[in-house]
Amino acid sequence: MKIYNTMTRQKEELKPIHEGEVRIYACGPTVYNLIHIGNARPICVFDTLRRYLEYAGMNVTFVQNFTDIDDKIIKRANEENSDYLTVSEKYIAEYRVDAKGLNVREASVHPRATENIQQIIEMVSTLEQKGFAYSTEYGDVYFRTNRFQEYGKLSHQPLEDLEAGARIQIGDTKEDPMDFALWKGAKPGEPYWDSPWGKGRPGWHIECSAMAKRYLGETIDIHCGGQDLIFPHHENEVAQSECCNGVPFAHYWMHNGYINVDNRKMSKSLNNFFTVRDVANAYGYEPIRYLMLSSHYRSPINYSVEIIEQCKSALERLYHCREDLAFLEKNSQGDLREEEKAVQELLLNHKADFIRAMEDDFNTADAITALFELARDINTNLNPQTKPSGELCRFALSLYQELADVLGLLYVKKDGVDDEIRQLIDQRTQARKDKNWAEADRIRDELKARGITIKDTPQGTIVVKE
Repeated sequence: MKIYNTMTRQKEELKPIHEGEVRIYACGPTVYNLIHIGNARPICVFDTLRRYLEYAGMNVTFVQNFTDIDDKIIKRANEENSDYLTVSEKYIAEYRVDAKGLNVREASVHPRATENIQQIIEMVSTLEQKGFAYSTEYGDVYFRTNRFQEYGKLSHQPLEDLEAGARIQIGDTKEDPMDFALWKGAKPGEPYWDSPWGKGRPGWHIECSAMAKRYLGETIDIHCGGQDLIFPHHENEVAQSECCNGVPFAHYWMHNGYINVDNRKMSKSLNNFFTVRDVANAYGYEPIRYLMLSSHYRSPINYSVEIIEQCKSALERLYHCREDLAFLEKNSQGDLREEEKAVQELLLNHKADFIRAMEDDFNTADAITALFELARDINTNLNPQTKPSGELCRFALSLYQELADVLGLLYVKKDGVDDEIRQLIDQRTQARKDKNWAEADRIRDELKARGITIKDTPQGTIVVKE
């Protein structure tokens, strides 16, 4: 498998440190609010990377952190007249709701910054002892950026260019404007932990370095996250980790592209800021996951109502293929016939195309194309007119779901209702979308009279047969 390495700016063959094992660190959310659709992209993309590597036979250790102490969390706690722990616990729980809705698997480990304070203090102490960090009379500890000669190698910018573009000013306690905080002295009313420098809390960057080291080792295989994290977050992680440990931090760096909304950068000030929950309540979770995988992960993608509707329609086509095939499988018998071997081979060619796409820098867009082409040939060659054998139906259904599972798609269990009932449900969904509540209620009552109860959830309409 070849992946594009941000560090070297080229595709490289993935060669794990330990054969057959891949250790991945993915930067997780700062838990002070519901995740937005921009957050959803790395969550879905790197969950799919993990799925594919496991599908390819790798043993994957996937670590995704929760930043549960941060300026934003403290601000939110003050706004809610609460405390940082209550806020972080609340939004970790909300994250899990959205992650489950997006069919994102639990990480091997979900470490929290506050569970790794001792490891953070040890790392900062080592950097100070080696002369890469210095403390101030206010209990702050800063990293000496100019002591790391390779600073800027991940973002591919020399230190002098980064310094010229820095928005920070030399303060009373900093030696240099580019120095960044490893430990922050506690301010009145803030949460704190005891340390060699007094009461305080960790800086953002050091948290990830300490957690990656604890759970994955001093050198990891893949570090991934959004493009916006390359500088300064990941650049600072490289600097502090390599200066502390004396070895390379990560062999491969993967970064996904930005998300725009209606072709503009998502921003609260532009009133185009959407949480995953907002979109899921309107369209369901699965179209969001589909959107995140429908373009190459390094390319920017655009969110709009029209596009999410297209994603929903695309998923419906894939579901219809599976439903038709499942019906055929239940009603077909017999072993594979000689003339069906060519069809079996045709379907396997799409699996080869799927794997080829994923092996070439994790191209989920082309992998989805391969899945649609598989669906096309299934619809053409396995239908009531061709009267396929039970064995061919089982093979096709298994292959189809196998590839969908790698992408984490087609995970909503279908209810098995007939076409007439499904049409009524779809009409009710459209009525609700049009805010035609009277019509929606009428259809609901008609369905109930037929022994069908429906429940509206963020994941879509659930059908319960009475």
